[in-house]
Amino acid sequence: MQTAHKSLWSGLRWPALPKRDEMKRLYAESFGTFCLVFAGTGAIIINDVSGGAITHLGIALTFGLVVLAMIYAVGDISGAHLNPAVTFGFYAAHRFSGRLVLPYIVSQITGAIVASMLLHILFPSSITLGATVPAGSDMQSVILEIVLTAILMFVILKVSSGSRERGITAGIVVGAVIALEALFAGPISGASMNPARSLAPVLVSGQYLSLWIYITGPVFGAFLGVVLCRIMREEACCDDQCQVAD
Repeated sequence: MQTAHKSLWSGLRWPALPKRDEMKRLYAESFGTFCLVFAGTGAIIINDVSGGAITHLGIALTFGLVVLAMIYAVGDISGAHLNPAVTFGFYAAHRFSGRLVLPYIVSQITGAIVASMLLHILFPSSITLGATVPAGSDMQSVILEIVLTAILMFVILKVSSGSRERGITAGIVVGAVIALEALFAGPISGASMNPARSLAPVLVSGQYLSLWIYITGPVFGAFLGVVLCRIMREEACCDDQCQVAD
């Protein structure tokens, strides 16, 4: 018997050849994620090779500031997701077209990989290329990643318009949350909150260290953030009316 409501996965499909405006959005996501990974993991690498000149505080601020900058730069084009978990979260919240989920994720991962490849050329002595590695147990880190991403996704849903992170408020708040979470949780789990950010250094360096944590944790966390938004939402927080048109 046909169900009255579509399942979460029913809208996910690979689209036909994207239109020109959609290609601009994909380019923006790829470039934005490139900048995120190049600056963020680059700060980790440079901190290692310089004997700690950047410091942990500097690394956390780098991640927050580059996200803030990219929200200003490409937020009005693509929404500045820069993160497959955030794209999935927007889709789960009915704010983003399922037709664009896979193209967005591919664009984000592509930009991240290009950034890691460039960093590998610049710093061939770096073994992990700024990869996220758990300092404690895998379970400790995966729980941290779930909670961190849930908080991030909840905040994003509250300050964004539809599926777009843009404007002064979104840039400052989202960048601050990322910097804050990287500051206190970075020494334990790496505070990835972003599968593309963790996947790219691993693929380029070949150091497959607990990668599953940084794929499953952020995805589950993003979904949890959507659930929290629904529980504490305003009337139109995560309704179909907010979904971006195809």
